[in-house]
Amino acid sequence: MPQATADVAQPPQDGPAGQACPGPTGPTSSTTGSAGPSETSGSDFAPLLRTVRGQGLLERRTGWYALGIAANLAALAGVVTAIAFVGDTWWNLLLTLPLAVLWTRTAFVGHDAGHSQITGDRTVSRIIGLLHANVLLGMNEAWWNDKHVRHHANPNHVDKDPDVGVGALVWTQKQAARREGFARWLTRNQARLFFPMLLLEGIALKIYGFQFLRRQPVRERALCGLLLAAHLGLYATLLLTVMSPGKAVVFALAHHALFGLHLGMAFAPNHKGMEMPDPDGPRWGHMRRQVLTSRNVRGAVLTDWFLGGLNYQIEHHLFPSMPRPHLRLAQPLVKARCAEIGMPYAETGLVESYRQALRHMHDVGEPLR
Repeated sequence: MPQATADVAQPPQDGPAGQACPGPTGPTSSTTGSAGPSETSGSDFAPLLRTVRGQGLLERRTGWYALGIAANLAALAGVVTAIAFVGDTWWNLLLTLPLAVLWTRTAFVGHDAGHSQITGDRTVSRIIGLLHANVLLGMNEAWWNDKHVRHHANPNHVDKDPDVGVGALVWTQKQAARREGFARWLTRNQARLFFPMLLLEGIALKIYGFQFLRRQPVRERALCGLLLAAHLGLYATLLLTVMSPGKAVVFALAHHALFGLHLGMAFAPNHKGMEMPDPDGPRWGHMRRQVLTSRNVRGAVLTDWFLGGLNYQIEHHLFPSMPRPHLRLAQPLVKARCAEIGMPYAETGLVESYRQALRHMHDVGEPLR
């Protein structure tokens, strides 16, 4: 297993890419340190990449993932068996919690497969993604990857990152100023409504996936649509075979609400309230673009498990294909490189990360109050 040391190679002299970049603009960041280096070069990332690659941190951990996937599938089978065993009683609602937790583990596997973290074989990665997203979760893997790739390329960029586009929530005061009617009220109160709205996310993910089918090529549409339909059929068959229609509906709603809450809590701390590049300004280099827009969450094994490794968000954005168990090993290398070039490295506790994200959402809606 690779072991990381905090020695970072010295950067080369600035070459053609070594142009000075202006400081970041956008909402106040919660990063520690200075506002950023006065000059950065295109070579800022190269020494870090060489060190990380040299220590083997980009090598796949297929065996680690195989064990994790097998354990998760076995646990899912156990919960499904328990649902059938408990039968047509309200006690089955207690099983919505472990099922929601395991669905979130399943989503993490699909996420990692989409980044080719599990294997370098594209076909195998696609199969893993389709199984975990479309079949087990009823979430269109193609929709997620399309959206997520654009997010990774330009995190927190209001014109390019779909995660900060105008939707139920908005992320800049300029977006907020255009809101009218109910949407305006929602923006005024979006900070206090954020966690309740996550309860709807589990169902929303299914809807987005079906809507995306219209944008897919015919063959892809047929494959993804068939798998999504298979998920719905299997899920409905399980519940309606075991319990009455009324109990089945309540179970499904509670299960999807808990799933949406857990998944949303894993993704919420990552970027909300961090720097947002000026859409009219020059494009930032890779390291600045990924580090200044991301926030890490401190914690131990339980935090790693609860957030699926996304608590190492900076490392994940710098090295999207890095296997999840290597992210914590890369962290001291990234911290050392950031300190060397004077780039802020944002890291906070879990509760504080939510507080900072909610504060940003509250500030965005402030002009409407």
